[in-house]
Amino acid sequence: MLNFIYYPVSGILWVWHKVFGAIPFLGPNSGITWALSVMFLVFTLRAILFKPFVKQVRTTRQMQELQPQIKALQKKYSNDKQRMALEMQKLQKEHGFNPVMGCLPVLLQAPVFIGLFHVLRSFNRTGTGVGQLGMSIEDNANTPNYFFSVSDVQSFLDARLFGAPISAAITSKPDQLAAFGVPIPSVWTIAVVAVPLMIVASVATHFNSRASVARQSAAAAANPQSAIMNKLALWVFPLGVLVGGPFLMIAILLYWVANNIWTYAQQHLVFRRIDAEEEEKKKVALERRAENAPKPGARPDQAKKRKAPPAAGADSSPAADSSPETAAEAKDDSPSQTPKPGARPAGNRGKNPKRKRR
Repeated sequence: MLNFIYYPVSGILWVWHKVFGAIPFLGPNSGITWALSVMFLVFTLRAILFKPFVKQVRTTRQMQELQPQIKALQKKYSNDKQRMALEMQKLQKEHGFNPVMGCLPVLLQAPVFIGLFHVLRSFNRTGTGVGQLGMSIEDNANTPNYFFSVSDVQSFLDARLFGAPISAAITSKPDQLAAFGVPIPSVWTIAVVAVPLMIVASVATHFNSRASVARQSAAAAANPQSAIMNKLALWVFPLGVLVGGPFLMIAILLYWVANNIWTYAQQHLVFRRIDAEEEEKKKVALERRAENAPKPGARPDQAKKRKAPPAAGADSSPAADSSPETAAEAKDDSPSQTPKPGARPAGNRGKNPKRKRR
């Protein structure tokens, strides 16, 4: 059903296994070879998602900058949800804001995690739990796993990382552990490898979350929903790694550690670059302001307040050449002024009109 996810994930893992297996002092059956293959599978997928991550960071920052306008719209249209939604869409369109970009990397990583979990579990299909095929040890060792051949499956089952199979978990059942061959690994052997990985993954998750929370503005951190999400990211998610770690394969714990290592490096790189861009924008704005400002001791430019001189050769209007008294008389003689009842017209004041002879 999800082969379109399983095959690409297994293909990338297969390529890295061939690369590290070709190193003389490692070899294809080494547990370190398989561990490095899992980690570099994570690095490959995260490198593909680098640009979406940068867009996610920019979207988050843009969302924080638009918060005052968003709150104003929410207050203005608190009684009209439909109008509020339309105005929100209009605001987002004006600023080129796309909310989907804020969660795209997380959405894309979820199928990858599911695919990796399925491919790694498919190396050992002797279990009888949910989603397990319940194969015998012989059938499991002679069944290919997507891009991996029968010899690759046997190599994976024989590989050990400090004595523990990387597809085993602390809670693995005895029949599943028997599929890894002699000597059959014990739960304590698996725990010695798994527990330190759980602790490292949990601590790394906490510090990565702390770095993200520290980037939030004061207004965003004061939001009740943001405060809840921050607490979940800082404490609940890292604790979830410790609680769920015993049920996860060592390879999945390696995936978690590698993912957090990449996230830590990527966050600092991207944040530093974006901060440098913001500082450059501020510097350019200050330089423009300094160029437009008047020099010390100089009067402000009054050119805008002065009237432009008439064009050469243009006929000057009588009103412009007349004296203030003439202009006042012209204004008084204007036919637009209506005389009061019984009064002479303004143009006839002071004149004795001749009477017509009878």
